[in-house]
Amino acid sequence: MKITELELPGVRILEPQYFEDFRGYYCETYSKRTMAQHGIETIFVQDNHSLSLKKGIIRGIHFQNNPKPQIKLVRCTRGRVMDFAVDLRKDSPTFKKWVSVELTEENHKQIWIPSGFGHAFITLQDNCEVQYKVDELYYPEYDRAIAWNDPEISIDWGTMDPIISQKDTKAPTLALSDVNFTMELNG
Repeated sequence: MKITELELPGVRILEPQYFEDFRGYYCETYSKRTMAQHGIETIFVQDNHSLSLKKGIIRGIHFQNNPKPQIKLVRCTRGRVMDFAVDLRKDSPTFKKWVSVELTEENHKQIWIPSGFGHAFITLQDNCEVQYKVDELYYPEYDRAIAWNDPEISIDWGTMDPIISQKDTKAPTLALSDVNFTMELNG
């Protein structure tokens, strides 16, 4: 597996090795042993799968607050999405900064998003499936979102007319949120 560190410390691209022949392909998208060889000791406890039917759907900026933050390992298994990680650790030198990577069913890339970061993506075509692993179970009382169009974060989504869920439409800006991430608690 090839692992590449991105501009925000802790956010990585993971590229599994694919073995292809006339039947198709095989790969390990996650291996505890392989991750340990790269210094990653995370144990995942839940898998999530979403289907977005239309191009231009934004999901995010989502996270779970302390004491139940989540590390995420995200991949696109159908279609194309632009995936984003946003540093939400208030005392981080990269606070409010974001990185993005295109995840597609063809490029097989995965993005590793540490705790202390928000996660979001926009679909680049119809019928996109995104799957991700998390290291902490879902707790609705800690579930949070930041407004997708927060001016302090200023993500360039590539569209001015996205499709947004009612939940995400009501999400507060970062300034009004109760995000409680710090470098000490979240890496």
